[in-house]
Amino acid sequence: MDQEKFSCSICLDLLKDPVTIPCGHSYCRNCIKEHWDGEDQRRIHSCPQCRKTFRPKPVLQKNIMLADLVEDLKKTGLQAAPADHCYAGPEDVACDVCTGRKMKAAKSCLVCLVTYCEKHLQLHYESPAFQKHKLVDPSKKLLENICSRHDEVMKIFCRTDQQSICYLCTMDEHKGHETVPAAVERTEKQKKLQVSRQQIQQRIQDQEKDLKLLQQEVQVIHVSADKAAEDSQKIFTELIRLIQKRSSDVKQQIRSQQETEVSRVKELQEKLEQEITELKRKDAELKQLSNTEDHNQFLHNYPSLSALSESTHSSSINIRPLRYFEDVTAAVSELRDKLQDILRDTWTNISLTLTEVEVLLSEPEPKSRAGFLKYSCEITLDPNTAHTELLLSEENRKVKWRSQPPFFSSEPDRFNTCSQVLSRESLTGRCYWEVEWRGRVHVAVAYKNISRAGSGDECLFGCNDKSWALECYQKGYKFGHNNIWTSISGPGSSRVGVYLDHRAGLLSFYSVSETMTLLHRVQTTFTQPLHAGVLEPERISLLMFSFILI
Repeated sequence: MDQEKFSCSICLDLLKDPVTIPCGHSYCRNCIKEHWDGEDQRRIHSCPQCRKTFRPKPVLQKNIMLADLVEDLKKTGLQAAPADHCYAGPEDVACDVCTGRKMKAAKSCLVCLVTYCEKHLQLHYESPAFQKHKLVDPSKKLLENICSRHDEVMKIFCRTDQQSICYLCTMDEHKGHETVPAAVERTEKQKKLQVSRQQIQQRIQDQEKDLKLLQQEVQVIHVSADKAAEDSQKIFTELIRLIQKRSSDVKQQIRSQQETEVSRVKELQEKLEQEITELKRKDAELKQLSNTEDHNQFLHNYPSLSALSESTHSSSINIRPLRYFEDVTAAVSELRDKLQDILRDTWTNISLTLTEVEVLLSEPEPKSRAGFLKYSCEITLDPNTAHTELLLSEENRKVKWRSQPPFFSSEPDRFNTCSQVLSRESLTGRCYWEVEWRGRVHVAVAYKNISRAGSGDECLFGCNDKSWALECYQKGYKFGHNNIWTSISGPGSSRVGVYLDHRAGLLSFYSVSETMTLLHRVQTTFTQPLHAGVLEPERISLLMFSFILI
């Protein structure tokens, strides 16, 4: 008996509560019911096999005889026909034993070199003769285990040629080669594979740990940025409120002084108007007396005229049109300039926290001058820091020594004993600049809080822990930090390139000519923004140092 005859064509399983529809085909009650429920909207019900239609929907009645037969089949152990998903498709490994429509393979035997489905695999599980056979997951490449020359199973590995061979190959083509059983070679390679896996798993753990750190860093960045933005907004609001209050105070004082001045002028104006009126009256009396024709009458009335009183105001009034409050405007302008200087000098300290985030890895140092020039920055020298013997020119991009320095006003930022100067700009992030020199100079970087007074090492570039300096002279170079100096060999050049990666703590000096040659590299941790600087150590008139626009 063929179980397919007692299977439902919808679920492909043995019929359950079988019913027969008017066309004679039988189905599980639930299967045909669900099929017709999907057709209720069209009000036409069809047979899934012959496509015959019925109207109205037939009433399903149990096929008692067919149900009894199915129950008998179940008792005799006959199984339902396999569903379609049990058969091998184009991408599946098919059973080599099945005839007709092949089932999906369950295992492949490396001894038999045959692939079996679950049904045909039972002998390997039940018969002692197959207990030593090696079963593996189904494979389409079993024939690759057969030697193409001798049609024997390849159970040997040739280490000389690094390939699998059969035992006959050891007698001719691979005779004298180092050979071992394939299982032995597999064991050794399995150990290496395990080591590789452990290394990979360790790297995965390390990178997952790093990934977690990065995720935490992102959260920290968000929190820190939000707090910084909020706090900065409050501070700037306070600054704006303070400036607005000062502006209001100044305006109020100006208006108050304006009223005082206007009142004083009007008071004087009223007095002048009164005097003018009195003078006009006197003049009219004098004119009238002057026009009297009777001499006796003229002489009689003349003594009665009052004498001219003294003027109550100065004979001349100094008028300064639109100049009354120029001093106030000048004072406010001076305040504005000072605020601009403060903002310019301190802005780099604020922007230090706004540089791009580099959590674990910094970008590698460029390999060519073109790569360095991507990070080029414009450097200008701060005249307020320049020693009096140094002359700045070309918009503070060039400095040279002079033997007769002029008088300079005392500046707290000026180096008073060392012939050196710092740049105006603070240097953070990645920066590159080039300098041209002749004579003997120190190309340096330093923290802004380096000492400016005194003759000790605390002021000199390269002689303390706040500065790093490359000494350039005709015969070579020296590098100094914290008063430790190292001689450096390198090609002579009148141009030096300086590369700074502040976040990575990297400082490099290059000799620049047709090619770039590394002179010295420093790896450290910078705790503050840096400033470029130059030192003239011997006060020789040949000193010439200039920053190059690049």
